Amino acid sequence: MKKTLTTAAALVLAFGAAACGTTSGGSGSGGGGATGQAGSFTPPDVPMKKSIGTMEGQVNILAWPGYAEDGSNDKSVDWVTPFEKKTGCQASVKYFGTSDEALTLMKTGEYDVVSASGDASLRLIASGDAAPVNTKLLKSYADIQPFLKNRAWNSVGGQMYGIPQGWGANLLMWRTDKVKPAPTGWGAVFQKSSPYAGKITAYDSPIYIADAGLYLMNTQPKLGIKNPYALDQKQLDAAVALLKQQRPQISEYWSDYLKTQQAFTSGDTLLGTTWQFIANLAEAAKVPVKTMLPSDGSTGWSDTWMVSSKSKNSNCAYAWMDYIAGPSANAQSAEYFGEAPANAKACDLTSDKSFCTTYHAADKAYADKIWYWTTPIKQCLDGRKDVTCTDYGQWTQAWTEIKG
Repeated sequence: MKKTLTTAAALVLAFGAAACGTTSGGSGSGGGGATGQAGSFTPPDVPMKKSIGTMEGQVNILAWPGYAEDGSNDKSVDWVTPFEKKTGCQASVKYFGTSDEALTLMKTGEYDVVSASGDASLRLIASGDAAPVNTKLLKSYADIQPFLKNRAWNSVGGQMYGIPQGWGANLLMWRTDKVKPAPTGWGAVFQKSSPYAGKITAYDSPIYIADAGLYLMNTQPKLGIKNPYALDQKQLDAAVALLKQQRPQISEYWSDYLKTQQAFTSGDTLLGTTWQFIANLAEAAKVPVKTMLPSDGSTGWSDTWMVSSKSKNSNCAYAWMDYIAGPSANAQSAEYFGEAPANAKACDLTSDKSFCTTYHAADKAYADKIWYWTTPIKQCLDGRKDVTCTDYGQWTQAWTEIKG
């Protein structure tokens, strides 16, 4: 397997024109039990694969770090080599650091398949860079958790555009020896004059605007926010104002999980957004931390393997998607990465038998508290037709202003 590590890209692609010619409609995208599909725009007419043919002998994979391990980082961590031996498809893997970087790379046409988060998937669909996926050709699809299928970030009009990989919540974490009393919700990071000013952390991405939107949805109902990814201009302005108010209290915006773990370890950060596996690393290092999913919900991610509309190796791409979403490889990749596996049978194969309990893998009630990352588009994802919502391009501009 050929592997190339990359640094986070600077180029941000707006959703903007990619969604032109869309129509209104559709329902919510996640959280609070919402299970709607992204029926709010008409995607380009990209052909869907009808059958599996002869393997091409190679596949170019674009992935989050940790999703495609071949033993080069750790000899005991390798689910790529068995795939290559099984299919004859040699895997060339390129890691990306952000969703915007993944979009930039996918547009080159050099990659066959990508592990896309919800803040990228709709942009890939609307731009015509992702092809609809024929789930009948994927044996593993039948075992995917039902609550991950046909959701607003991985389907349009009932058509799936990939196969789920795994999911998780953005959690609130704090140092128990420094933060007293313990926080009870997201107000701890958004309150105006926090006693922990200068020690608070937040995720570094325009999609973090949804965290502010969710907080306002629960604390300022008069704004009328029903979906944190469906913000009209007034609602976006309110979220931006909240984040600008928060900005002086932020110690750092993070995207590198090792750096944020180190910040909690050193005490440079005491409170803020995290992921479960970062908390696991901190606890393993004997750092006194705790996490919670606040009762009023949280944002989170559900990653999907998607195939390029320009793929020159679509048979191997389908073989990879079927393999990585299968029980064994999904168990290995999800456990290594630190997320709930999408395949229901994967929980029987994790090395840590309590892993799926820790990550709430089969807990639909827990999953329904999460508003999964979904690309904001002008056609309001909450179903409103009397107003235009703000899109990812506007969120990107706002994020630049927030960070100064």
